[in-house]
Amino acid sequence: MLFRGAHLQGIKSGEITMAFRKWQKVSVKSGSLLHTSVGLLEIGKIEAVNENDITDKDAVQAGFVDKKQLLKSFNHNSTGTIFKISVRYHAEDPRIKLREQTGLSEQQFEDLKDRLERLDRYSKQGYWTQKVLLTIKNNPNLHAIGVAELTGFEKEWLKLNIRKLKNLGLTISHNIGYEISPLGSEYLSKLFNIQSLSKGQPTKKRRFKL
Repeated sequence: MLFRGAHLQGIKSGEITMAFRKWQKVSVKSGSLLHTSVGLLEIGKIEAVNENDITDKDAVQAGFVDKKQLLKSFNHNSTGTIFKISVRYHAEDPRIKLREQTGLSEQQFEDLKDRLERLDRYSKQGYWTQKVLLTIKNNPNLHAIGVAELTGFEKEWLKLNIRKLKNLGLTISHNIGYEISPLGSEYLSKLFNIQSLSKGQPTKKRRFKL
């Protein structure tokens, strides 16, 4: 469920308390939390309504000038039911604090490494996380198409999976492109430091009894 930037600010300030969507099927659940650029939004009551039941007051509470402007916001080619959705600001996005970390304990590093390895292991694309993280680190603010071209992954698949990295605090999404987060940089630095040390260790000589 997407919101315009101005509507997000209105929800955060408390001026906007509801939203209207025209859907074939409800795509959110009452009580669920949405990650947005202004923080977490909480979805409240969801109810189907008729177009005739919507008032100008409803439209204003949803961030529109009047009912006419609200109805124009629906895709004219869309079919489905109009839903009235209660929405409120819940809290700051916890991923922001997470991604700003510049220090990782050994346990935190191992936990993060395990989670990324699971993403790799259960992906049909194979081991992709390190490749994508390095591409974003070396090409800051590059858009999804550019990252897709450099990594060889399909764009829509890539966007969906970069979101998983973002949820772990490793990347930052901008209006155009992505950036590695301080936590992501710390993780990669620690990872490659360990790999470098591992490669540089001399092979132990075996002793055989005569």
